[in-house]
Amino acid sequence: MSHINLITIDGPSGSGKGTVCHILAKKLNWNLLDSGALYRILAFAALQEKISLDDQEKLAKLALNLQVSFKSNGTGVDTLLAGENVGDKLRTESVGQAASQIASLQAVREALLARQKAFRQLPGLIADGRDMGTVVFPDAPVKIFLDASAEERALRRFNQLQDKGFDVSVAQILSEIKERDYRDRNRVVAPLRPADDALVIDSTSLTIDEVVNKVLELAAKKLT
Repeated sequence: MSHINLITIDGPSGSGKGTVCHILAKKLNWNLLDSGALYRILAFAALQEKISLDDQEKLAKLALNLQVSFKSNGTGVDTLLAGENVGDKLRTESVGQAASQIASLQAVREALLARQKAFRQLPGLIADGRDMGTVVFPDAPVKIFLDASAEERALRRFNQLQDKGFDVSVAQILSEIKERDYRDRNRVVAPLRPADDALVIDSTSLTIDEVVNKVLELAAKKLT
């Protein structure tokens, strides 16, 4: 599997990972793994089934039986759960908070690890997440850590949710982002951090195209 080209892009919520990864996957015609969506899907399913977010045994069992797939729709990627497109339902802050909470559980991460690794298929993979370069694909030849200020990420999230019709406030989102950042960066299992050999990109004042070009420049140097 190590011969299959791979770019990992890690970073906090709102840093632009999802958009950058979709553009890269489309430009390179590679497979795409939205690992955060896996955790959001599990969180969504757990909330639907009223499973406690600290019940590792039930969550791990649920994770192993989720029917998940990603399908390109031309402008983005549909996230399918048992054949139903649940993409919009996964973007709420309640699901995001729940996903961050269960992502700190060892049993859950182990249950999803093999499923994430299986996405590495020819001709290549763009892996979007928080521990893609540090835990899931430590042998990746190209590793990116995409960051941005909490304030900028909150504004981006506010605009995104408003466009979808959600009634939210920037202050509320900023508070939730800071809380999630602290939990993600300080959790014992797979904390959010750049891999030692990752290129760190601060997207606060960069356009999406500028970020994409930086990633492609690095990939051109490191991939055969």
